[in-house]
Amino acid sequence: MTLPDEMRSQIMRAVRSKDTKPELAVRRLLHALGYRYRLHAKGLPGSPDLVFLRRRKVIFVHGCFWHGHDCKRGARRPKSNSDYWQAKIARNKARDAQSVDSLKREGWESMTVWECELSSAQRQGLTSRLINFLGPTATPRRF
Repeated sequence: MTLPDEMRSQIMRAVRSKDTKPELAVRRLLHALGYRYRLHAKGLPGSPDLVFLRRRKVIFVHGCFWHGHDCKRGARRPKSNSDYWQAKIARNKARDAQSVDSLKREGWESMTVWECELSSAQRQGLTSRLINFLGPTATPRRF
């Protein structure tokens, strides 16, 4: 089904780059585990979604379609204007790789969480991966 230009523009304007459902789910999970973080550091390459300053670690939360993940959702290709979308996703992947390389050169470690990893079937594995990446949480203060 081909949409009129006005309707397509309205749909595309609604696509968010911050505070997406997958990002909010990761933020809730990390907060529940006791981690604290900064959001969307514009001063770092790629403006990572979550920044752990003292640990010098960042997390990107990527949508599978938009960033070309190799899962079922990421493998979908639009039927209309497919050349545009293939080029767009390829540019996104190249930009993501460049951001990770730049962060590494600046002494930061990065991790990517994919939208498909947030399913209930994969949640335990994601939790373990996050804890392994970030290390132990700070011990709570006692007053």
